[in-house]
Amino acid sequence: MKNPFRIGSAIYLRPLEREDAPLFVTWLNDPEVTRTLNVYRPVDLPSEEEFIATIPKSDTDFVFGVALIATDHLIGTTGLHDVDWKNRHASFGINVGAKHEWGKGYGTDATVLTLQYAFETLNLHRVRLLVYEHNARAIRLYENVGFQREGLLREDRYHEGRYWNTITMAMLRDEWDRTQSRRGG
Repeated sequence: MKNPFRIGSAIYLRPLEREDAPLFVTWLNDPEVTRTLNVYRPVDLPSEEEFIATIPKSDTDFVFGVALIATDHLIGTTGLHDVDWKNRHASFGINVGAKHEWGKGYGTDATVLTLQYAFETLNLHRVRLLVYEHNARAIRLYENVGFQREGLLREDRYHEGRYWNTITMAMLRDEWDRTQSRRGG
C-alpha cells in the first residue's frame, strides 16, 4: 500500500499525489463519470495539479485517494469539505472515477472510512451531502450506511436537457455510533 491513511476491507484511503492528476483529468472529462457530479467544464492537467497542491494546506477540506488494497490502483476520491469547526459539521463527497470498478462495494467502504474519520478523529457532530435524484445507486449506499433524508431541493440541477431534484441527507454523530454498534465496530 502506498501511504495508507485509513484501511478498509478492500480499499484504503491515502493522500493525493501530483502523479494522480492525469487520472483525475480523464475521469472529470468523462460525461458518464461526471453525470453525478457538479462538474460541467473541461478539466485540464495544470488545474488538477494545483487542486492537489492546495489540499494539504486547507484547514476545511480533507480529500483522499481511494485505492484498491490488492493492486494499489487509484479508483476514486472521497472527502470532507467546508468543515465548520465551531458547529462541528462538514459536507461529504465521493467519486469512483474508475468505471470498471463501479458496483463492487468500494464506494461503501470508502464512505464508511471517511465517516469514521469525520466522527472519531475530527470529532464532527454532523456530516451532510447532496445527491441528485437520478443517482439511485448512491442514494441506496448513503441510506445503507445510515444517512437520513432531510429535504429536497426541487429542480435544483440542470443536466441532460432537464431539471432534476437534489436530495439533502445527513448523519449525526449519535446515528453513526448506533450504526457502528449494530455492525460490531
